[in-house]
Amino acid sequence: HEQAPSLISVSFYVRITRALQYHLVLEETPSKLSGSFHYTPCGQSCLSHIQNTIPLASTEPPAIIMSANNPQANTHPVGILVTNLGTPTAPTPRAVRKYLAEFLWDRRVVDMPRALWWPILHGAVLRVRPRKSAKLYRSIWTREGSPLLVISQRQISALQGMLDRQCATPVRVALGMRYGEPSLRAALQRLQADGVRRLLVLPLYPQYSASTTASTFDSIVEGLRSWRWIPTLRFINGYHDHAGYIDALCQSIRLAWAERSPPDRLLFSFHGLPKRYIERGDPYDGECRTTARRVAEGLHLADERWMVSFQSRVGREEWLTPHTDELLREWGNAGIKNIHVICPGFSADCIETLEEIEMRAREIFISQGGKTFHYIHGLNDRPEHIEALADLIRSHAHDWLA
Repeated sequence: HEQAPSLISVSFYVRITRALQYHLVLEETPSKLSGSFHYTPCGQSCLSHIQNTIPLASTEPPAIIMSANNPQANTHPVGILVTNLGTPTAPTPRAVRKYLAEFLWDRRVVDMPRALWWPILHGAVLRVRPRKSAKLYRSIWTREGSPLLVISQRQISALQGMLDRQCATPVRVALGMRYGEPSLRAALQRLQADGVRRLLVLPLYPQYSASTTASTFDSIVEGLRSWRWIPTLRFINGYHDHAGYIDALCQSIRLAWAERSPPDRLLFSFHGLPKRYIERGDPYDGECRTTARRVAEGLHLADERWMVSFQSRVGREEWLTPHTDELLREWGNAGIKNIHVICPGFSADCIETLEEIEMRAREIFISQGGKTFHYIHGLNDRPEHIEALADLIRSHAHDWLA
């Protein structure tokens, strides 16, 4: 890369250093930098006096100290890698199959032994599920493409503009998806081409889980293996109780209630997770409930007017409860007529919110006697959401951003 010594020069220095150790006496030179030495000849058979100073301990490029006193460091832009889960490239069985094959092979998502999971995945799941899922994707697909990708691109554009206005230090914001396109590897390559030497990673999962956030970190570290010069790296592993995020959710709900009368119940629906993941130490369940409580407190809601549930469960394994679909049936049968649903764990609307909640969940509630069902859309690229993300970035990189 631009300041790394070539492999030939490194090899040459290493060989010369080893050879000279047999013929030369090392004599520390106070006028030189610490860690460097001046070579003095000790016999007629040795090379003539070596004038160059040769570093003995390392063949890597010298570290750049990131400070206001180092102009070289400050000329490199700060990289902000914003990530999300991903989406198929098209609402077709073939594209969905490719996407699901990558997603469901992730050990963080399905931790079954590979020898057992491979025949199930390729012999059953990927033969049936792509066609069904493609139909669901078609129901939400827009002229611009996948809602998740379109919204994510708008988020990146808005975030880049806001950070450009707020920071004197050059900033490069890139979007990478854990599965599908644009890939994390491609995003890292773009940041590398931009000369990024400091990198902050922000997965747009407010509530941490190993199956989402940790999987993203795994993939990024793997992607950086191809970099000869690894950047200074920072990860944001969640922001479930960040004040700006909570306030953005409260504002979104207040706006919905200003347009419609407040509901009988407000439901916070989060993506589900196998219960054994929580038993192994995943903080996801607690962070989801903390987010919901903070929002309810911000809205001054009585406890009986709101509830947390979990959606999108698959398989026969025990998942977090209550399940969103089952709770909606209970509410409809209990005579509750007017409900609003918000999905705080999804930073951008996607198939889980637009199809599973706004379409299917509505049908479930209405079919069981409910009257009014309103889905409060995700924070997406709303100004208060972008401001919250920018504040989160600045707080984690305050010493990088002037």
